[in-house]
Amino acid sequence: MAIPQAPVTVIRPSRGWSAINFRDLWNHRELLYFLIWSDLKLRYKQTSLGAVWAVLQPFLTMIVYSIFLGRLARVPSDGIAYPVFVYTALVPWTFFSNALTTSSLSLIRHERVITKIYFPRLIIPISAIAAGLVDFGIAFVLLVGIVLFYGIVPTTAVVLLPLFMLLAAVTALAVSLWLSALNVQYRDVRYTVPFLTQVWMFMTPIIYPSSLVPERWHVLYGLNPMAGVVEGFRWSLLGQDNPSFSILLVSTAMTLLILIGGLYYFRRMEQTFADVV
Repeated sequence: MAIPQAPVTVIRPSRGWSAINFRDLWNHRELLYFLIWSDLKLRYKQTSLGAVWAVLQPFLTMIVYSIFLGRLARVPSDGIAYPVFVYTALVPWTFFSNALTTSSLSLIRHERVITKIYFPRLIIPISAIAAGLVDFGIAFVLLVGIVLFYGIVPTTAVVLLPLFMLLAAVTALAVSLWLSALNVQYRDVRYTVPFLTQVWMFMTPIIYPSSLVPERWHVLYGLNPMAGVVEGFRWSLLGQDNPSFSILLVSTAMTLLILIGGLYYFRRMEQTFADVV
């Protein structure tokens, strides 16, 4: 009797600016689930409050901003109570900033796995961002409670909220692809990311409304992808007037541009990760 032979998988290094192998990503989906679960366990390991930190971080920040900016500095909020105005923006921003920080440093954190076995390295930053969705979901529950507490009833535009959340996640992935690949070769990135997120926050309409920005600058302002995310969140949840579609359009286009470039750059550098990390 002929003995059936086991299937043979041949792994060849990518060359040049090769395209992303999405089939390979799908075949390693179980590893993605494992990395997400591992990130969640490590995040709250030996913490007394656990997942409560997902709510405390944006909530305490909202209180500080409401006291010093909303009450003392009298920063305008387009007729909306300043606490709910700023918290609606802080929830997606906290997700984005945390996801950007963890995913940008994720390749270094998994250096032992990278140097021992083969798998699509793209799974690592994706898992770091996906794990942050749990924190977002917890903080979002409190956001809904605050919105209802202030007597605000969302309109039918709330059905578009998942699209703006997707835009925030894709933006975090797009930027982290560049930063995580760069961090493998240049460890200066770990010091750059906190400064980058801090500056980025003030460039995003979180503590102030986008109405303060002259309309003629909206296209330039939309080059910040998170400006479109925050505008979309406030429009979907707070029933504001229609957002600046020029900001939303430019923000979405900018995110896609950064993502496509990041995917090819990450793929280009992936072949050297195991040697350099």
